[in-house]
Amino acid sequence: MSRIPSPDPDFAVTAIYALPEDAWYLELDHLPSGGATVLLGIVPDEDPDREPSVCAGGADPHIDIPVPVLRWFLELVDEQIADSRAWMQLRPELVAMIKELIDEYRGAIDEDEYAALLARLRAELSPADVAEVVRGAFRREYDLG
Repeated sequence: MSRIPSPDPDFAVTAIYALPEDAWYLELDHLPSGGATVLLGIVPDEDPDREPSVCAGGADPHIDIPVPVLRWFLELVDEQIADSRAWMQLRPELVAMIKELIDEYRGAIDEDEYAALLARLRAELSPADVAEVVRGAFRREYDLG
């Protein structure tokens, strides 16, 4: 789970990987109301036939969302869709490895685990493949340099 601040300090996005649904949940939270989710972006990432969606609502349907925040949120959802669909096009062995890492870490990994995992991946894969696996499983960039 990660928290992404929005251009408006009253809002933030919580990104969560929902393992039972094999989907990323991007929750637009209204912070002054205790973090109530006002929009939810659902991005399936293992089945290209499942369509992403955005749901509105929440505890208080009368929370106004400024247009710049709405645009920013929809751009995040669009980026998540592109990222989620990109790794599914890789070689089957990389897709299997990414799926395994997503299932194990749910998209979030602490720095100590990340360092150990990178050492293992470097021993098994080319630098370009390590970058693809890290990007697909954790949405992080790996320095090829």
